[in-house]
Amino acid sequence: MIAIINYRAGNLASVSNALERLDVDYEITHEPAMLDQAEGVIFPGVGHAYSAMEALREHRMDKWLRETDKPVLGLCLGMQLLYESTEEGPCETLGVIPGKLKKFDTEKGKVPHMGWNNFTDLKDHPLMEGIEADDFFYYVHSYYAPLNEYTVGSCEYLTPFASVVARDNYMGVQFHPEKSSDPGERLLRNFLDMV
Repeated sequence: MIAIINYRAGNLASVSNALERLDVDYEITHEPAMLDQAEGVIFPGVGHAYSAMEALREHRMDKWLRETDKPVLGLCLGMQLLYESTEEGPCETLGVIPGKLKKFDTEKGKVPHMGWNNFTDLKDHPLMEGIEADDFFYYVHSYYAPLNEYTVGSCEYLTPFASVVARDNYMGVQFHPEKSSDPGERLLRNFLDMV
């Protein structure tokens, strides 16, 4: 069973629909006890980092997420919250991956970054099996993660940023695989295979 974290910031319908298309058993939950029963966890997100962190703390999911050894896949805001902090709020986040999220410079172009984009660099990782640098994924975000040693895939919009990250059992993607057609389905299948 895959757990989808419900913390009032998730795009739960599109993520659950994607898992139904893949014929995967899942539960939507905000209970750490239910997360304990899952084989893997999807951490979706759309919304504001500060209110998302408040919701995670309210149900003690922040502590659970920091301590779990289960495979975790963060999507969009779910990926961003894996970092140490963000200018959005500003607020401290989970601290699983080093770095601070920054806002795209509105003087350089339109914000948010919205639409289809591909990779400028892509490293080998089981999550990216069968995915090519020129595959397009769907993005909607105003804040971006810096490149660092945990960056698996990078993208460019106004500035280079981390679009895929991985550290130990934690993985994250800045885009929405559940809205990214065949490449997005492939990525979700790869995560399920890892689980």
